Formats: sequence, structure tokens, C-alpha cells
Amino acid sequence: QVQLVESGGGLVQPGGSLRLSCAASGFSLDYYAIGWFRQAPGKEREGVSCISRSDGSTNYAVSVKGRFTISRDNAKNTVYLEMNSLRPEDTAVYYCAAVGGVNPLHTIMPLDARIYDYWGQGTQVTVSS
Repeated sequence: QVQLVESGGGLVQPGGSLRLSCAASGFSLDYYAIGWFRQAPGKEREGVSCISRSDGSTNYAVSVKGRFTISRDNAKNTVYLEMNSLRPEDTAVYYCAAVGGVNPLHTIMPLDARIYDYWGQGTQVTVSS
């Protein structure tokens, strides 16, 4: 059974940090590019970052560039999203997603959710004092 499971969310004060994990089971992430998305209440799902399956190329939304870092550890079948300098507007449910056969970094819109095939259930991130 193909499954993605996010973890690491929680409540953090503005300026704080969190590291989200996206663990895969039932398939190897070696062959998939991974994206992180988020959805705040009343808002559309937004692409945050993605990483290619092969050369580790990355892409970030303007809103998180310089604050968030995506990385992958294929030996652990896990992708991470390190989030620093968190702001209240980063509050959302964060999802990871996987796509095989297409490298999002080679498309016009690498953070278009429609590209991605498999999705996790999400983890809540709340930034508040």
C-alpha cells in the first residue's frame, strides 16, 4: 500500500522553527519527486517547495524562500521541510506529495498540485504567541 505520512507539526511562537518529515511506505522515494503544500482555513492549497528525485534540485514559493529548506534522505525514505523564522501567516495544514515519471523542476509550474500523484494526510502547523 502506497502511503505518505507527515509528522513534526505543532504549535510554535513567531520566529521559531519546526522540521516536518514526510515518510513513505509501500514504495521507494528514490523514483519520485516530492512537494510540500499547505492549506490555511478558508484558503486554497498553496505549493511551498519541491525537490527532484535525482539531482536534488529544489524550488520554493516566494513566501518561504530563504526561510524554508527542503531535503531528502533516500536511505530513510524520508523528505524533510526545515522551517525557520516562522510567521503567523505560515499557519496551515502541511501536506507532502509525490510524483513519478515527471520532474516538476522541468515544468513551468513545479508547485502545481495537479502534477502530483500521491498525497499524505497532512500535519498541522500553528504559529502563534
